[in-house]
Amino acid sequence: MATRGPDTAPATDLHTETEEAGGTVPATTPSSDHVRLLVKVARMYHERGIRQPEIAAGLNISQPRVSRLLKEAVDRGVVRTIVVSPEGVHAELEDALVDKYGLRDATVVEVEGTGSHVIPALAAATATYLDATLTGGDVIGVSSWSATLLESVNVMRAKTSSVAQEVVQIMGGSGSPEVQLHATRLTSRLAELTGARPVFAPSAALVGSRELRDLLSQEPAMADAMRAWSRMTLALLGIGTLEPSPLLRRSGNAITPEDQKTLKELGAVGDVCARYFDIAGNPVDAPFNDRLIGIAPDELRAVARRVGVAGGVEKVDAIRGAVRGEWINVLITDVEVARELLAART
Repeated sequence: MATRGPDTAPATDLHTETEEAGGTVPATTPSSDHVRLLVKVARMYHERGIRQPEIAAGLNISQPRVSRLLKEAVDRGVVRTIVVSPEGVHAELEDALVDKYGLRDATVVEVEGTGSHVIPALAAATATYLDATLTGGDVIGVSSWSATLLESVNVMRAKTSSVAQEVVQIMGGSGSPEVQLHATRLTSRLAELTGARPVFAPSAALVGSRELRDLLSQEPAMADAMRAWSRMTLALLGIGTLEPSPLLRRSGNAITPEDQKTLKELGAVGDVCARYFDIAGNPVDAPFNDRLIGIAPDELRAVARRVGVAGGVEKVDAIRGAVRGEWINVLITDVEVARELLAART
């Protein structure tokens, strides 16, 4: 028998009761008449939808006693609460992912396909997650080159009041003018939707030398963004593979084929903010690490909520490495990836 919420809070007395002249006394084994009354009250309330005052009047008993009987019916297993997930909701998979990988939270969406086919569903789930969890005062970091995050801001609803202080890019954002427009729009639009101040990272993510990286990092606007990284409470992160996404490739920030080959030899399977890692989540010493303008691994892991948004079976190894290495601690993915992650040994 499924339960519904009581009309009034149940009384605190958890004992089974039998009536006597002087009041009520606890009984370890209820009589058959008492059990019959438990079932009658429970069915009236849970199956027929009769409110507690009406049950009390109909049975000529007090409303507090009705409340106690309903509580006892639950305690004795006469009433059992069953949660049935609607089709397309995968609460059990989400709980299993949280338990297996030590995540703070997980969202699993029902979608079929690979690559760009999973983006709309993941974007909608990300927008819903943000709508539910942004309550005020957050400093949000965003990785620039995620097509899913770009789509998320297109479907996200504007908040009626400010729910974030700042939205900051956490890796260099400059690239080709066409793609740079998208990356800038991600930061500015998310800031607009959440009532926050946008903080841009006006530099390429990957520059020609370590010396140039150091010089660009000292520019006032870039330095402002880098200072904001230490204030972040939430990071929105794409998870990449060794093969750059079309968006990243067009941006001018993609790694070269030679670098891809080197990374593969080092055991890399994916990246977060161009920081590459192996299947166990361990950082890989990429040859271009000292030319990156972006948040450092330790600084990223210090962020309280690190939300990874990625799906498609081609990203399973990258996603597995990201959760194993604690690059992310909240995962938004699709059902096929979730099942692959749960089938793997930790």
